[in-house]
Amino acid sequence: MTSADAGSKADEAVAVRRFWRELGLPGLVDVHTHFMPERVLDKVWQYFDSLGQLTGGAVEWPITYRAEEAERVAVIRDLGVRAFTSMLYPHKAGMAEWLNGWAADFARRTPDCLHTSTLFPEAGVETYVRTAIEAGTRVFKAHVQVGAYDPADELLDSTWGLLADAGTPVVIHCGSGPMPGKHTGPGPVAHVLARHPRLRLIIAHMGLPEYEDFLDLAERYDEVRLDTTMTFTDFSERLAPFPKRALPRLAALGDRMLLGSDFPNIPYPYLHQLVALERLELGDDWLRSVCHDNGVRLFGL
Repeated sequence: MTSADAGSKADEAVAVRRFWRELGLPGLVDVHTHFMPERVLDKVWQYFDSLGQLTGGAVEWPITYRAEEAERVAVIRDLGVRAFTSMLYPHKAGMAEWLNGWAADFARRTPDCLHTSTLFPEAGVETYVRTAIEAGTRVFKAHVQVGAYDPADELLDSTWGLLADAGTPVVIHCGSGPMPGKHTGPGPVAHVLARHPRLRLIIAHMGLPEYEDFLDLAERYDEVRLDTTMTFTDFSERLAPFPKRALPRLAALGDRMLLGSDFPNIPYPYLHQLVALERLELGDDWLRSVCHDNGVRLFGL
């Protein structure tokens, strides 16, 4: 990091801390941040680096917080994020249990990180998910797009039931953005929820771009929540603008929306996500709930 970069990050930290202090909060709770084994994260960054070429220049995705793990932890703490996650996900069978072992170790050495686990539709999934729950995991990540699997796959059915019974939240990337997959969209998730209505699903990115369909699910199922990851930012509004007609529904669901950022894999400063939420003009009480209180209540912080 250059001295100019360090100065910029320090200035941003001051601005982020000012944001939550002016709301009367002790900090932020961010349910959607990524920490994973370095070789896995490097491949994720390589994908984002290639997006410009893959999309013919339509989407450029510079990684704002590209740094070693210790520096990234220091940065997020300096922003005043008092609890965050280590979202990680397999793209094939045989990875999830290994990733869970790494994440358990990361949580042990990073006490402000909520112990995070993942899963994949494969033989033995219920066994390692049960092991993770018994080891104290606080949240799971499921990535339907990257994993290219149907969340309603019968291999996962008993596991969803186990997670519903345990009350363990699952952050699930199931919307069709930034690119659709065979099993993305509201349909497969609606099938899962019909079988497991008490499952605590947190819809990543608010289901971008199928925002209103996922709002329907949140209104239908009391345990469904939505995270704000990348939504309402200039970047996402160019690609998939949130329909203004649905803003009153956001206000009504203020107790079930959670701050998410996608740190460190975002193409803009962390502060911009907070500014994007503020300019919705849904009020300070709504911001307090989304940025802190809902997360505190969900995870018993």
